[in-house]
Amino acid sequence: MLIIAGLGNPGSKFANNRHNIGFMAVDEIAHRHSFSPWKNKFRSMAAEGKLADEKVLLLKPQTMMNLSGDAVGEAMRFYKLSASDILVLYDELDLAAAKVRFKTGGGAGGHNGIKSIIAHCGEGFHRLRLGIGHPGNKARVTNHVLGDFAKSDQDWLEPLLQAIGENAPMLADNQNSSFMNKLTLAVQGNEEEKPKKKSHIHQARTNLTKDKLPKSGPMADMLKKLFGSDK
Repeated sequence: MLIIAGLGNPGSKFANNRHNIGFMAVDEIAHRHSFSPWKNKFRSMAAEGKLADEKVLLLKPQTMMNLSGDAVGEAMRFYKLSASDILVLYDELDLAAAKVRFKTGGGAGGHNGIKSIIAHCGEGFHRLRLGIGHPGNKARVTNHVLGDFAKSDQDWLEPLLQAIGENAPMLADNQNSSFMNKLTLAVQGNEEEKPKKKSHIHQARTNLTKDKLPKSGPMADMLKKLFGSDK
């Protein structure tokens, strides 16, 4: 059995916060793989299902982020599991937005939710670190993580969450490298699909047809220097 815990803060006012990307990710997994309805269990919202024939319990701790370990630890002990049976999805300031890293073990890296899980479960759990970027100034960190994703973030956030949901069975089947490749392709592919903006010089040059250009005189000479000659 595998526990997949997405971290966040409960309540509608936090729903779209960067800090809640873990909640968003497990919601996508539950939706795409027909998990059971969410139920209040283990001080979490919990849903049961299967990924790659592995029984999986999805958790969204309702304890507030800083006490996430209370909920995850309770579920781990109930099912007599070890830390290695746990995967945690959470926001990572030290990764650029849209970047994702898989990691097993290690310290909390300043993340209070992870610190709490280490205290209750040990360090040996798996982690999917979902980059939200750093605001560049330590004083702005709290407002950044507790702020909502910007409209422009949807360009990478939506394909990333969709890819996590669609390819989650790979995590249950220990195909971590293949899973990471799928996420990278999803985000990069979305970038490539964006239409490239042409410079205002290029647009002006395109708009000036031969019929609009003067044939001779000082103005014609100036335009030829600016936009080039058809000779």
